[in-house]
Amino acid sequence: MKKTIILLLALILLSLPVHNSASAYSYGDPNEEKIAEAYKNMQVQLDESPPDFAEAKKIYETVQEEVDMHMGAEPSEAILQNIEDKDKEQLVQNMEKLLAMNISRRLENVDANFKDYDTSKRLLAKGFATYEALSPRIAESDPEMDQQNKDEFNKALKSLGNPGLFGVGKADASQDSFNESKDVILTNLKKEFDIEDFEQGHFTSGEEESTASETTDWTDLANLKNWIPILLLAAVIAAVTVFTIRRRRK
Repeated sequence: MKKTIILLLALILLSLPVHNSASAYSYGDPNEEKIAEAYKNMQVQLDESPPDFAEAKKIYETVQEEVDMHMGAEPSEAILQNIEDKDKEQLVQNMEKLLAMNISRRLENVDANFKDYDTSKRLLAKGFATYEALSPRIAESDPEMDQQNKDEFNKALKSLGNPGLFGVGKADASQDSFNESKDVILTNLKKEFDIEDFEQGHFTSGEEESTASETTDWTDLANLKNWIPILLLAAVIAAVTVFTIRRRRK
């Protein structure tokens, strides 16, 4: 009996998700955004002396399919031409615009999936991960804008609310508040990167939902299913306690 109980406890403990790292942004550790990571890795190659355009091209090609699918062929055509021309300045500018477009894409999909708390939260995390890659560039030219954008991302997160657990910790969502923050962020990005309008429509909501539902390395305790292992563990502990007390009485 004891061996069985110990085995059950071990299995339940192993099934509990582990929060691997902390983040100042309240999602936990958000998924890496591939386009943002490509941008940062390309910057490293372009800062070489001389710039390594061949390696930068290889890095970009790892995300080209995603870019073409969601934002059309035009960004890739311009970026690859910049690489061919070895025009570092224009290449960096176009990559910055691409990241701004990706932030717009993520925020628009949060708006479209707003009633789905888990999906909208993870899409917003991806949008913020993209912004973090652009933040040093914006902070250099306009520190106040950079801080405002970060503040609006935090407001956007709060606007998603929280479904709570059995009503405990529940906070109402406000899509109007989210859209206010979204508009501030996108207006600032348009101004900073000289973008007239963000093109939306080169992507499908189905892919976004699939991407957003991938397994992450953090646990959202607002989701009921994440409490199941904890509740099972509590039940096993209670059973062990009752069994021990009864045995002692005998």
